[in-house]
Amino acid sequence: MELRHLRYAVAVAEHGHFGRAAEALGIAQPPLSRQIAALERELGVVLFERVARGARTTAAGAVFVGRARRVLGEVDAGAAEARRAARGEVGHLRVVFIGSALLELLPSLLARFRGGHPAVTLDLEEASTRRGGAALLGGEADVAITRGAPRGKGAEGLSAIPVAHDHLIAVCGLAHPFSGQRRVDLDQLRAQPLIAAPDAEEPATAHAIRSLLDDARRAPATVTRARDVHTTVGLAACGVGIGLLPSCARAAARADTWVLEVEPALPLPDLVLSFRADDRSPVLDAFLATVAVHCPDTGRHLERLGRPHTREVSEQ
Repeated sequence: MELRHLRYAVAVAEHGHFGRAAEALGIAQPPLSRQIAALERELGVVLFERVARGARTTAAGAVFVGRARRVLGEVDAGAAEARRAARGEVGHLRVVFIGSALLELLPSLLARFRGGHPAVTLDLEEASTRRGGAALLGGEADVAITRGAPRGKGAEGLSAIPVAHDHLIAVCGLAHPFSGQRRVDLDQLRAQPLIAAPDAEEPATAHAIRSLLDDARRAPATVTRARDVHTTVGLAACGVGIGLLPSCARAAARADTWVLEVEPALPLPDLVLSFRADDRSPVLDAFLATVAVHCPDTGRHLERLGRPHTREVSEQ
C-alpha cells in the first residue's frame, strides 16, 4: 500500500464516481479502477459499492477513508513543516548577549526577527563578554553578542562580524561641576572618581579605558566598579563619580544625569556577533539574514563568509 492508494480512495469517496475522481486526480479511469480493486484485495474488504450512477463507500470503506484522510493530513502537514524548517521558519535559536546590546541593537533586531519568524523559539541569556564567548565555544549558545570577538580555545572555529560601533562617553549627575559641558578631556577625567564596569564583565572596554587614563605623572584615578550600565548611570546620578560608558548608553541616560563626549575620542571595541563557522542551521541562517537587513554594513561580511545577505531576504 502506498500513499497514492490512500489518495485514490479518498478521491473516489469525495466524488462518488470513478470517472470524476480520475479526472480530479489527473489519471485515466481504468487505471484508477484497477488500483482501487488491488487495494481492496490487499485489505480483504470491499471499499466501494459500484452503483449505476457511480460509487458509494461501504461501512468498511467509510472507516478506511476516514483514517486515510487523517494520514494524508499528517503527511501534508509534515511536508509543510519540513519545508518551513528548511527555510528557518521554525526551530530554536540560543542567543547570549551583553547587557549593553539591549540599549540599541537588540530591541529592534529581535522585533524584526520575531515578526518574520514567529514560530522560532528564542532562548535569550544576558551574560558578560567572557561568559558569552565561553557559552558559544562550549556549544551552549548558537549566537553570542559580545564586546569584541570571543577568545579562547576553539575561537578559530568561530565567525565574528561587527554589528555596532561605540566610543567612550562620560555621564555625571546634574549637581556635578561638569554638568552643562558638552565635552570633558582626559586630564579632567583623571582628576575625578570614576565609575566603570568590572574588568570581568567588559574586559576589552576596561583595557581601553585603562590605557586611556594611564598617566605615570599622576596617581591612578579612583574607580568604583558598577555591575552594568544602569548601575553606572544611577551611581553617577547619586554623585559618586563620573560614569564611563559606551556611546550606546545614551539610551539609558536619566533626567537627573548629564552626558558628555570624551576628548580625544576613544573608539571602543565593536559590538560583535559571533557564531560557529560550521553551523549551517537554517534558523541561524535566517537570523543572520535578518541581521544583514537590519545592520546593512554586515552584509558584505556575511557574503564573504558565504552566509545569507540582504538580497536573499529583501521581502522582510
